[in-house]
Amino acid sequence: MTEGPNGATDNKVVLVTGGAGYIGSHACKLLAQQGFVPVVYDSLTTGWAQAVKFGPLVQADLLDRAALDAAFAQYRPCAVVHFAALSQVGEATRDPGLYWRNNVCGSLNLIEAMVDAGCRNMVFSSTCATYGDQDGVVLDEDSAQRPLNAYGASKLAVEGMLRDFGTSHGLNSVIFRYFNVAGADPDAEIGEWHLPETHLIPAMIEAVAGARPALVINGNDYPTHDGTCIRDYVHVMDLARAHVLGLDWLLNGRESRVFNLGTGVGFSVAEVIAQCRAGTGRRVPHSYGPRRAGDAAALVSGSRRAVEELGWTQERSSLKLIIEDAWRWYQTGGYSG
Repeated sequence: MTEGPNGATDNKVVLVTGGAGYIGSHACKLLAQQGFVPVVYDSLTTGWAQAVKFGPLVQADLLDRAALDAAFAQYRPCAVVHFAALSQVGEATRDPGLYWRNNVCGSLNLIEAMVDAGCRNMVFSSTCATYGDQDGVVLDEDSAQRPLNAYGASKLAVEGMLRDFGTSHGLNSVIFRYFNVAGADPDAEIGEWHLPETHLIPAMIEAVAGARPALVINGNDYPTHDGTCIRDYVHVMDLARAHVLGLDWLLNGRESRVFNLGTGVGFSVAEVIAQCRAGTGRRVPHSYGPRRAGDAAALVSGSRRAVEELGWTQERSSLKLIIEDAWRWYQTGGYSG
């Protein structure tokens, strides 16, 4: 046993599900910097072994209960940081069963394994997609939750699980709801890399670099000022820092809490394209396609509670720094080798 953050006494091992993925790998880097041992639990279905640089890897699926039990028995983590989930809106709309099976059943397996192992602390990666389409408002933690697709609905279901297991088994949780995460490690050691790429900023950078013919914008007839969707973009390192603060919150014995993570400022797709041209010095080739089913017109998330209670700061969440860091990472070649 060693002394944890702010003097809390506990071991320093944290199980990070989805730690080989985009957000999870950045959280692992910060956890390691804070003296924790991040044990990555990842099937590598969408994650990358090359991103596991800061602790051991358990290659297994959350649907494999025996593998989960073995991981808890071997490493005896003080907490779980749970990122593992499918997260594509279009896919969730086409194949909702896949999302309910993977995100919900997998999370239930994980929670029950935690309880049986005596691990009572979870930081959960949820999403502002649980709020659905609520245009013209800055969302807070008390906003109505009306998800538009199976991705948001599956995350909302896991939030409910955590509340229920908190009541029945004393499971403590910090739930973070956020939407568009972007950017990369400023050191370009890790970053965002999907095959195929569906997220706006890395897809836009691929178009700039000539790795795809053009960026296809999904709809330009939304009820926004320029017809394209509006989102609140948070830098991945700022988001990862929030998860470390959430872990600190739990290990110091504080009660379960929900936090939104956003800047409170939304940018349309057209505005992001304009900033990309300014940041890279290159034109972004693009065209317009139909709306994508399940997309909200605008989602902007406030984070007053996280700032006031966790002490969270947004150090790199300007659109300029997000694009510059993403561009630097892309130029390394990513995990393609």
